[in-house]
Amino acid sequence: METTLRGVGVSHGVAIGEVRHMGTAVLEPPAKQIPAEEAEREQQRARQAVEAVAADLTARGNLAGGEAQAVLEAQALMAQDPELMADVDRRIAVGSSAERAVYDAFAAYRELLANAGEYLAGRVADLDDVRNRIVARLLGVPMPGVPDSDQPYVLVARDLAPADTALLDPTLVLGFVTEEGGPTSHSAILARALGVPAVVALPGAGEIAEGTLIAVDGSSGEIFVNPTEERRAALEAAAAERKAALAAATGPGATADGHKVPLLANIGGPADVPAAVEAGAEGVGLFRTEFLFLDDSKNAPSEEKQVEAYRQVLEAFPEGRVVVRVLDAGADKPLEFLTPGDEPNPALGVRGLRTLLDHPEVLRTQLTALAKAAEGLPVHLEVMAPMVADRADAKAFADACREAGLRAKYGAMVEIPSAALRARSVLQEVEFLSLGTNDLAQYTFAADRQVGAVSRLQDPWQPALLDLVALSAEAARAEGKSCGVCGEAASDPLLACVLTGLGVTSLSMGAASIPYVRASLAKFTLAQCERAAAAARAADSAEEARNAAQAVLSGE
Repeated sequence: METTLRGVGVSHGVAIGEVRHMGTAVLEPPAKQIPAEEAEREQQRARQAVEAVAADLTARGNLAGGEAQAVLEAQALMAQDPELMADVDRRIAVGSSAERAVYDAFAAYRELLANAGEYLAGRVADLDDVRNRIVARLLGVPMPGVPDSDQPYVLVARDLAPADTALLDPTLVLGFVTEEGGPTSHSAILARALGVPAVVALPGAGEIAEGTLIAVDGSSGEIFVNPTEERRAALEAAAAERKAALAAATGPGATADGHKVPLLANIGGPADVPAAVEAGAEGVGLFRTEFLFLDDSKNAPSEEKQVEAYRQVLEAFPEGRVVVRVLDAGADKPLEFLTPGDEPNPALGVRGLRTLLDHPEVLRTQLTALAKAAEGLPVHLEVMAPMVADRADAKAFADACREAGLRAKYGAMVEIPSAALRARSVLQEVEFLSLGTNDLAQYTFAADRQVGAVSRLQDPWQPALLDLVALSAEAARAEGKSCGVCGEAASDPLLACVLTGLGVTSLSMGAASIPYVRASLAKFTLAQCERAAAAARAADSAEEARNAAQAVLSGE
């Protein structure tokens, strides 16, 4: 008998196949005491296991490339954290075995992360995966991970570690479903990069029996357990129709009546450029420059190293638009040389532009490097600041750009409700706005973007969030300036139409989503998008907003 479950759809497409569950996590090692004379040997075992796991994660990252590589390299650094290793050594010195010392040291660090708020709490799953891999190596048991199968299947797990997601074989793993995670978790980001249909935050997913046939709709977030023949046929027909629409839609983004909506790519560095170009991106709407700084959390990269990396990206889009976000450090991305380590709530502390204004030499070096990288290139460079709260922030950033001699447009990210509410004031200092819908939702609803339990409040269809988007777009239109969206909301083909109807002037997303959004926009006129936007804003919940927009655009 068919039953329907609903989670959060995070990667488009339909997958129909039998369930295979993720390999079980490593069991807790026994708490046995070791003789003092064995301590040095155990410490050496622990170090060797840590180095082996770090090397494996780095190798997986090199194979995967792109965003996955950055995620896995961050995990490798997590495994080698000096404070963690010092704690492991201390525990072994007082009688713990290597595996028990690793398990307990990671447990203590885990608790710190879980209480740190926002992004850091979301890294608990990454930390657990590192711990499990080290303990498995020390115990000599198989690594937890993706099951072996010679037949295609749908993978079901409590959560997916980046090391597993990054190397999924799309010819075998038709799609995946997780109990935890959210629309901005690493699992979701990597699923979109792979083009694998995925649903996260589905309570009870682990209870679906091994071998059960399920259908996964990565767009709607619906899971059909034991789907009927009619359901399977309908889903397959919808998937085929979507595929045909993708093939038919080419060229710049535009509505059916020719209203242009540039479709740009979100990238983390030069490695992401080929996929963006292949998808037909008209430029870059969000170049996250953190990747350069995360290589060494104790020192900023040199100006020369930054110039080289920036120029690689700028050269890939001649005559195109490249929007660079200056370093967004703090909270989710702590850097030893920049961010305070004792804030009670880092997400509400010194992060983003606040960090850079406290360290003007870091901002000056980055802006100077961008200016040099753009010299002689026919690219339309735009530079924006993260976490702008008000006009004073916007002015401080614009002043810094001018002082560095940067010939580019200066912009502000709207991630804090105050910036949306006072967008016209902010626009007196900068030339464009870019809406980061992930953080904007987090701060609007007081809902940690990595906590599955509050994922309904992270839904970009929330009418209150749409209201803030509309306010920002209206302010930009009144000032004769642009207002784009570079959050994950832009990657939803239906929501892309609504955002266009709200007055957003460009959409930026992961490269894999661009064809879907292009095809969706091409089906509707601007007037239809505006009616869908009005219907969504009139709703009282995210689900009602989505349904209302869908009804308008489907002509119901």
